[in-house]
Amino acid sequence: MTKSEPPPHAPTVLIVGAGPTGLTLACELARRDVSFRLIEAAPGPRPGSRGKGVQPRTLEVFENLGVIDRVLAHGRLAMPMHSIAPDGRVTVGGAVPESLANRPDIPYAASLITPEWRVEEALRLRLAELGGAVEFGTSLVGFDQSEDGVSARVAVGEDGEIATVAARWLVGCDGGHSVVRKRAGIAFEGETREEVRMIVADVRADGVDRDAWRVWRHAEGVVALCPLPSTDAFQYQAGVAPGQDPRLTLANLQATLNRRTGGTGIRLHDPEYSSLWRANIRLADRYREGRVFLAGDAAHVHSPAGGQGMNTGIQDAVNLGWKLAAVARGAASSLLDTYESERRPVAAHVLGLSTARLERMMRAQDIPTRRDASTIQLDINYRDLALARDDRDDNAPLRAGDRAPDATELATTGGRRRLFDLMRGGRFTLLCFGDAADVAFPQLGGRTLRVVDDVAGGDDVADTAGHLRRAYGAGERTLGLIRPDGYVGVVSDEGDASVVAGYLGAVGGAAA
Repeated sequence: MTKSEPPPHAPTVLIVGAGPTGLTLACELARRDVSFRLIEAAPGPRPGSRGKGVQPRTLEVFENLGVIDRVLAHGRLAMPMHSIAPDGRVTVGGAVPESLANRPDIPYAASLITPEWRVEEALRLRLAELGGAVEFGTSLVGFDQSEDGVSARVAVGEDGEIATVAARWLVGCDGGHSVVRKRAGIAFEGETREEVRMIVADVRADGVDRDAWRVWRHAEGVVALCPLPSTDAFQYQAGVAPGQDPRLTLANLQATLNRRTGGTGIRLHDPEYSSLWRANIRLADRYREGRVFLAGDAAHVHSPAGGQGMNTGIQDAVNLGWKLAAVARGAASSLLDTYESERRPVAAHVLGLSTARLERMMRAQDIPTRRDASTIQLDINYRDLALARDDRDDNAPLRAGDRAPDATELATTGGRRRLFDLMRGGRFTLLCFGDAADVAFPQLGGRTLRVVDDVAGGDDVADTAGHLRRAYGAGERTLGLIRPDGYVGVVSDEGDASVVAGYLGAVGGAAA
């Protein structure tokens, strides 16, 4: 690569694709005052429910980002599911697992059903509040990169006028057919299973209540109607086996519903959105090529079983966002190498999980009604990787690299708070228990919370119910550093302040 400095007013990051992943990344950069441009080839917001399940870990991300109220207002947590057998017997599920209910360390114990376009709407509104916007009708044509930046060619508007955009980094959030990935020469390994297809459509329907997600089992395949909160539509799903009619016409959707339900009198209306989904299961062989990164479906595409794809992409964006900001403000560029080392194994695991669930669904000709901890993404961790440091043994319930648990019943000078309330803003948070040594930290842009018996100062926290100490397994001198993306970076039960200081110096605490 040649050496060529971007123009002085060039954006730091060019983001291609304004779905949930690109919008989340833009919000993460905007709240850290990192310049960017967010371009989207479509002329406007995309219709359709598409990925409709938001998992608890993503809800935590949205809370920290400041969009949780909007997302919850347009969704439903723990929607009941009714699996209806051919003889009419109904299996009811969808309840919150007992192991997750009413826990102070988990604020959201169930997934939220909401149309994907509502998620995008909430993120666009948040981006506008942060001073950003989507450039619709602008598509990437190609790019070149040097040691210092990327020069991208974009086509703007209906006329397709070509403009050049220079940036320090380029991030492809442009979906499974990613132009960024193809132009970067990154292989997309996996398979497309043409025999596994599903009709997905947003329809209005008469003769069916909106109280539950209904799945009718039939020898030729399932058909399902899931009410979409904050709309008058249902998401229609119907498996299409080889030889079955794949047409997206109202007549075919209605005929399939009639056969598989045994004639319930439900009447569908013209689809507002429809698509023929094929099982495309792939993972990029790397997430980075020089100054070009991939995130979301550009890096991994999944079966819809278990509702993992959109959530994994959003969390890619959160992981990459704070690291780009840190390096832009002076942290070592090697920090960006940890994006792939942390996120690609997660995508590989999720692909395996969603593929296994798809296989079970195909064998059983059913959508499981029982929810469990396997899909909610609260167990994702980065243990034993470069950004995880602790002095605990392998049997400790909380290790560096784990998701930072919440805790309730914390007394502060401002009243009772949850830990997640005090962590908002996407910055580092240091927990100092008991006699832990002081760390020169607040001036680096983060927040120190001192866990004390009696609250006196603004950074004092009293753990009135003991939830915080239990969640973090804290002793009398424990230090715990929480990263901007809500994962534990450091745990020192010995209270070694030098470990925390060294970690912050390495990752650029001032940038987060």
